[in-house]
Amino acid sequence: MTLNSRTLQTSRLKTAVLERPATGEAKRRLLLVHGNVSDGEFFRDLIEGLPDDIHVVAPDLRGYGDSEAKPIDATRGLKDWSDDLLALLDALEWKDAHLLGWSMGGGVVMQVALSASERVKSLTLVAPVSPYGFGGTHGADGTPNTPDFAGSGGGTVNAAFVPLITAGDRSDAPGSPRDVMRKFYFNAAQFQPDPQKEEAWVSSMLKTRTGNGFYPGDMTTSEHWPNVAPGIAGVANAFSSKYMNLSAFAELTPPPPVLWVRGDADAIVGDTSLFDLAQLGALGAVPGWPGADVCPPQPMITQMRTVLERGEVNGGRWRELVLLGVGHSPFIEAPDEFGAAFLKHLNQS
Repeated sequence: MTLNSRTLQTSRLKTAVLERPATGEAKRRLLLVHGNVSDGEFFRDLIEGLPDDIHVVAPDLRGYGDSEAKPIDATRGLKDWSDDLLALLDALEWKDAHLLGWSMGGGVVMQVALSASERVKSLTLVAPVSPYGFGGTHGADGTPNTPDFAGSGGGTVNAAFVPLITAGDRSDAPGSPRDVMRKFYFNAAQFQPDPQKEEAWVSSMLKTRTGNGFYPGDMTTSEHWPNVAPGIAGVANAFSSKYMNLSAFAELTPPPPVLWVRGDADAIVGDTSLFDLAQLGALGAVPGWPGADVCPPQPMITQMRTVLERGEVNGGRWRELVLLGVGHSPFIEAPDEFGAAFLKHLNQS
């Protein structure tokens, strides 16, 4: 069945979606939630490969794609987005659904489960952000490195990257959106995107709204290395651990069943992420790093695994699938292996 694009008016905002209705009676409902600097277009191939009995909707989160541009209140963590998705479920007249979240979207769907667990039949977390946000923490329990959460928030984003999005840069120059996608969304050593699909994905990236209320958000100065701390608005502040803490997911009774899929070559989310300023400091790429005793790289994988393991006490079921040679986009880079595991998870949930 052909994919449709439409915009739904929810109780919170106008939400653009990429949708494929089921053939006949829908036996399952599936919501696909994208990550940062992307939108629902990245899921097109995944949607087209799913069984016909699944009604699939891939929304553009606020601040991305073709959805209404309403700013993000970072002091609510990921709740602006999760509340938007719950409003979308209402507009679709879906009592519940299976949810898949990619990267930042993995945190968003976990927040949906925290806010309304009865509406989540299962979760699939694809290269998900740590339950303790991005940057500025250490240890399995997400302990802040500093009292002001320095090393996270809007000031940690590459300042040269944002203007290129704003300007609609489609070049392949170093540091351009296309270059960042090729090098970091995928494992370039093993995956080369189809040129036509790449153009669509670059277009998706360039729809990202920029500015203090959007991407990356505002910042404050800090006396602690790397001398930036979170502000109060926008994307990167929303997933700072100052405002984002999903560890209570383990306390749900039970947490929804989880499939966690990641690539072993992911340079964005990992225990040695090249987007974590502490890791870059350890590599000598950012000057002044105070050392591992003061500011160690964030163990993102360890933090996620610890929360899921804690959830087992309350009846949580989860599986971790690591795909060899795969980067940050397993459903694109290894569609067959990903698809088989995903369908098995849906069938068992």
